[in-house]
Amino acid sequence: MSVLHRLVSCLPMALTQLLVALAAVVAAVAAPGPVPAGWSLHRRADPTAFIPLKFSLAQSNLDKLEAFLLDVADPRSPKYGQHWSPAQVKETFRPSKETVDTVHGWLTHGAGIHADKIRLNPTGEILQLNVTIAEAERLLNAEYYVYSDNEDGSVRYGCHDGYTLPDHVSKHVDFVWPTVHFGGPHAVSRRSEDISPSGRFGREGGASTLPIENIENLATAGCDTSVTLDCLRELYNFDFTPVSGDVNTVGVAEFGANVYRASDLDLFFNMFRPDQVGHIPTLISVEGGNPNASGSVGEPSLDIELMMGLLGPGQNLSLYQVAQPLQTLDPTDELLAALDGSYCLVDPVSSEGITDCGDKPATNVISISYHFNPDLNDPTISPVVQRQCSEIGKLVLTGITVIASSGDGGVAYSQSHECLTPSGVLTAGNPNGSFVGQLPASCPFITAVGATSVAPGGSTDQVEMSTTDFPSGGGFSNNFARPSWQDAAVQNYLDNFVPNYAASVFNRSGRAYPDVAANGWPLVIAQNGVFVKSGGTSASAPIFASVIAAVNDARIAAGKSTVGFINPALYSDAFSGAFNDVVNGTNPGCGTEGFPAAPGWDPVSGLGTPNFEKLRDAFLALP
Repeated sequence: MSVLHRLVSCLPMALTQLLVALAAVVAAVAAPGPVPAGWSLHRRADPTAFIPLKFSLAQSNLDKLEAFLLDVADPRSPKYGQHWSPAQVKETFRPSKETVDTVHGWLTHGAGIHADKIRLNPTGEILQLNVTIAEAERLLNAEYYVYSDNEDGSVRYGCHDGYTLPDHVSKHVDFVWPTVHFGGPHAVSRRSEDISPSGRFGREGGASTLPIENIENLATAGCDTSVTLDCLRELYNFDFTPVSGDVNTVGVAEFGANVYRASDLDLFFNMFRPDQVGHIPTLISVEGGNPNASGSVGEPSLDIELMMGLLGPGQNLSLYQVAQPLQTLDPTDELLAALDGSYCLVDPVSSEGITDCGDKPATNVISISYHFNPDLNDPTISPVVQRQCSEIGKLVLTGITVIASSGDGGVAYSQSHECLTPSGVLTAGNPNGSFVGQLPASCPFITAVGATSVAPGGSTDQVEMSTTDFPSGGGFSNNFARPSWQDAAVQNYLDNFVPNYAASVFNRSGRAYPDVAANGWPLVIAQNGVFVKSGGTSASAPIFASVIAAVNDARIAAGKSTVGFINPALYSDAFSGAFNDVVNGTNPGCGTEGFPAAPGWDPVSGLGTPNFEKLRDAFLALP
């Protein structure tokens, strides 16, 4: 059945006649699909109920974003390090007047919506109108249902069977909410054993924590069995004392009910960093995030203790504590909106808005150890994650570095090891099927970090191997094309080392990740009043973020800019000696051994683990 025939056959006569007249210009902009995982179709929506229908307008110049970034991030560019101001970014990517007028004109003249019902948000990014379900269905040629959350029973509106817009309108609209995207990570991410009780966020610490019976025995333990701050300093040549003071900033993001305890920090610092006892991170509360609330301490303990311990008391750590008061919103959106007011969204169910709109400071480095969506080419996910990734690209254009963990599922998604079966269903338990990447790590504007471990019986003088206690996440994106800056390194791997998998198993032309790696197991931390061994790529990300924060410290002291978007530089010849090349290990999943580590870049450990002094010197050599 053609798109137009499907539309015409189920609509009232007046709109049917309108669509027949527009037959040549109707285009499907959101394809039908199954009900998203984690949700159940409850009932047809009440046609008289009101919903705030939101049109997210296409931004200007997004096709030039990578070129703009290379202009300031490619070491060969004469403008290297000349980051844009937030005002310049805002003005360059604001939706055009043509876009606003086209969508507004269609709504008022083509669809008969009274102009008083339509509101353009202050930044010019979103057109919103409050309409009944019946009006929304006629406007979008969609059928709205009420869906029930399988975990907590909450409900929301949506139309998983897709919607349509006229062709001349669809090119000016990124997506319409609420429609096929169900918001929040809950629908697609899974719990790890020590996740917060809310179950809304997947943590990357897939390796189980182990209690340490006698902490004093660590004095004689090797770094292959117990990784301390001293082990990390030796592994990565990390001899660092801050010299740029409060000018340098670094942050870590924690989400939902994942919170730290100051008593755990002091327990850890008293043993491994006495000059940090009594210190806590500086709170940046997003949407009312409260680190003193009850919740899971596993992830924040890992992140904060490692970063503060490595950076020392001379470098302040900021904590983005991101609450999720509106369960239908992806917490990524809340963090991005807090940093950039142009990204503020309105909740598609309750009509309540995000309250922190561009009112939070952006640190020079931001570390994220969470996953929120599988990297699937899926109409319920792709438009939104692509918009999120573009927003991250705009932020790094201003000189910010965003670092994220690559995941603990190998070539599968999350700790539940989900793969795409031949029937096209995302299924847990490592079934045979296509590899599934992880977001936000696969966004090309993020620096993704995989996990390594000291080999059994090995020492810090030797290059690590990819961890075997859990499969480090890595692979190729289904949403983002491979960027030019990693072409040579990735093609070398594809030509010489990739296993002979069928073309359907992974997307060879996609953005490849991780970019780098750092130790992920077994790290010694304090958690819930005791010492434990913990890890995951969620440890690797804050470790590498600490290294980049230290690089920024050196550049700022030298009167230079922060490093900002580092990926083009890391893959360039100027940084060829700045990494310890990891060549042993694999990241199994989906009924395969995954990808093997190999000389040069690989989808297990990226370019390798950092040598801080060489990395710092390479960045100091740039303008």
